[in-house]
Amino acid sequence: MTDALAETETADEAVPDFPMPRAAGCPFAPPPEMLRLHAEKPVSKVRLWDGSTHWLVTRYADQKALYGDQRLSVDTTRPGFPYLNEAFRETAAKTPPSFLNMDDPDHARIRRMVTAPFAFKRIEAMRPAIQRMTDDLIDTMLTGPKPVDLVEALALPLPSLVICELLGVPYDDHDFFQRNSKVSLRRDVSAGEVRDSFGALFQYLDQQLDAKLADPADDMLSELAARMRDGDLSRLEATMLGLLLLGAGHETSANMIALGVLAFLEHPDQLAVVRDTDDPKVLASAAEEMLRYLTVVHNGQRRLALEDLEIDGRLVRAGEGIIIPGATGNWESGVFPDPERLDVHRDARHHMAFGFGIHQCLGQQLARLELQIVYSTLFRRIPTLRAATEPDKIPFKDDGIVYGVYELPVTW
Repeated sequence: MTDALAETETADEAVPDFPMPRAAGCPFAPPPEMLRLHAEKPVSKVRLWDGSTHWLVTRYADQKALYGDQRLSVDTTRPGFPYLNEAFRETAAKTPPSFLNMDDPDHARIRRMVTAPFAFKRIEAMRPAIQRMTDDLIDTMLTGPKPVDLVEALALPLPSLVICELLGVPYDDHDFFQRNSKVSLRRDVSAGEVRDSFGALFQYLDQQLDAKLADPADDMLSELAARMRDGDLSRLEATMLGLLLLGAGHETSANMIALGVLAFLEHPDQLAVVRDTDDPKVLASAAEEMLRYLTVVHNGQRRLALEDLEIDGRLVRAGEGIIIPGATGNWESGVFPDPERLDVHRDARHHMAFGFGIHQCLGQQLARLELQIVYSTLFRRIPTLRAATEPDKIPFKDDGIVYGVYELPVTW
C-alpha cells in the first residue's frame, strides 16, 4: 500500500449514517442515499448506531470479489466487527458460535455435513409436498372471511411448514419458534431479549436432538443427531446448526413471499405473465428476478478485514469493518440494464441476493422452489387478488435484518 493510497481515506469527508431510509412511496427501491454513494463513491465510510465508522462497498464486481476474499472474516467475536445493533454486540461473546459466523476451516467442515439435504435433486423432490401445502393454505383462504392478511394466511405458514417437514420438527410448535426467531432479526431489541429468545430456542433444539437420538426418522435433525452420536459434530455444534436452520429457513422466505406478492400487484403486466404460464423456465426466471429486485437482506452482509487490502483505490486497514449491501449490486445498471424495472423475462440468475462464495446461502434452492410454486399457484387460483388497503397504509419492516411487510391485507 502506498502513502498516496492511504491518503485517499475519508478522514475529512462527511460520513452518512447507516442504514439509510428508503424514499417515501418507493418501497422496493434501495435507499436513494445508498444509490447516490454507489454512483459517486462506491467505496466510502458510513457511521453505525454506536458511532463507529466502517466501509460501505456498493459495486457488484467489488462485492463479488469480497465475498470470496479469505482476508475477510465473518467472526462476530473479533474486535471492530460492524454489529447491527447493541444487542448483537453484547451477545456475540456470550452465545456459542454459529455456523454463519465461522471462518474456514471450521466453516467448511460443518458446511460439508449439511450440504446434501439442500442439494438440488433432494429439494426438487419436495415439489409435490410444497405444492400440496400451498394449495391447502389457499383453500383455507378461499373459504374464510375477506379481507385476509396474506402474511398470516400464506407467507409465514408455508415456509414454516416446509422447514418443519425438512428438519422433522412438529409444526404444532411453529408459534413458539416463529415468535422467538423474529426477535433476533430486529434492530430495536435489547440484549436481554435476544438472550432470552436464543436460550428458549437453544433448549428446544437440544431437546429435539435427544428425541431424534431415541427415535430417528428420515429428516435433517435425525441426520444431525447421528453425526453427533458418531462424533462428527459436538452436541453444541449440532444444536446450533438446528437452531440456525429452523430460524433462517422460514423468515427470509416468508418476507420474500409477501413482499413479492405486493410487488406483483403493483406490476400487473408482470403478474399476468406469471399467472398465465405453466412454463417452468418462465416461473424460475420470475423468482430470480424478484430475488434481485427486492434483495430482502437489506442491511448488508458484514465482514472484518484481517489484513490491509485495497478496494477500488481505497485502503482498508486490518481491523476495519466492511458492509456489503447486495441491493446496490443487484440494481447496478451495468450488470442489470434498467434495474428499476421489474422484468420476469430478465436473466437475473447472477444476482447476489443469496450472497456469493463460501458463505452463500445454504437454503437457496429451497427458497427458489417455494417462490416458484407460491407465486404461480396464488395468482392462478385467485386471478382477481388485490390489495385491500392503500399502499401507504402497508407497514414495512424497516427495523430488521430482513425487509418485508408486517401484514398485507388482500381480497378478491
